[in-house]
Amino acid sequence: MDMTAKKQQGKIVRRKDSWQLYLMLAPAVLLALIFTYLPLGGLVMAFQDYKPYLGILKSDWVGMEQFKFLFEYPDSVQVIWNTLRIAVLKLVFGFISTISFALLINEVRKKMLRSVVQTFVFLPHFLSWVVLGGIFVELLNPDNGLVNRAIQALGFNPIFFLGDNNWFLVTVVSSEVWKEFGYGSIIFLAALAGINPALYEAAQLDGAGRWKQVFYITLPSLIPTMVVVLTLSLSQVLNAGFDQIFNLYNPLVYEKGDIIDTFVYRIGLIDGNYSFSTAVGLFKSVVSLILIVGAYRLAYKVAGYKIF
Repeated sequence: MDMTAKKQQGKIVRRKDSWQLYLMLAPAVLLALIFTYLPLGGLVMAFQDYKPYLGILKSDWVGMEQFKFLFEYPDSVQVIWNTLRIAVLKLVFGFISTISFALLINEVRKKMLRSVVQTFVFLPHFLSWVVLGGIFVELLNPDNGLVNRAIQALGFNPIFFLGDNNWFLVTVVSSEVWKEFGYGSIIFLAALAGINPALYEAAQLDGAGRWKQVFYITLPSLIPTMVVVLTLSLSQVLNAGFDQIFNLYNPLVYEKGDIIDTFVYRIGLIDGNYSFSTAVGLFKSVVSLILIVGAYRLAYKVAGYKIF
């Protein structure tokens, strides 16, 4: 028996011995099929004038009319722009705050203090936006919210954070950064732990202080990780955060706060325009797929990052 046949026989034996693992995997695969892949059949509504009482099979076929209407409808263009603006602002400020925190916490030498700070900073990531949304609504209330009371105590007029378009944008970006920067720093903290300590020792012998060590050793060593994080984040540029926006926004801030996901929810489930909302969702999915593929290819070429 040649080596190829032996290898094939070995694979078959291993597969037979691993049937318990495949059995454990079966429920997850079944759930994915039922809730992820089977609903994809409903995407046909994007090419129909869907009527619930007629169903998918009997609704009139309109081809690309829904997508044509998507680019002619003024609100949809504004929604796409809002999504891009909010997502890019979150990406930029989130990246800066994440890497800044990682560098700062890495300089803390007392292990106990470092652990306490990390615990408190990581905690917001595990809180639902349903909970945080209610907290922010109370804190930012223009009449008796704690934040506006402090602003008035300083002699300024109260600010309607969740009712003014410009302030709503600031609130959304800053609250998302506050919630996620601690947890996002884990990747950079892991990269910092992998830097060779001998580099810092050599720098100290040459008379380099803390700042020079950061600029000439730490930051250059983090560049591959930065490139991977940034390129992979490009795939999320059309995901501005449905949970957060939905729990914070209101009709007063639709002009700058309405994003693709909330727009689809409102047009589809509330107004009942299922075909148009499906077309908007499909458009977002296609663009996101292109961005994901492009981001992975870019990450592989620039930083050698590869999943498959």
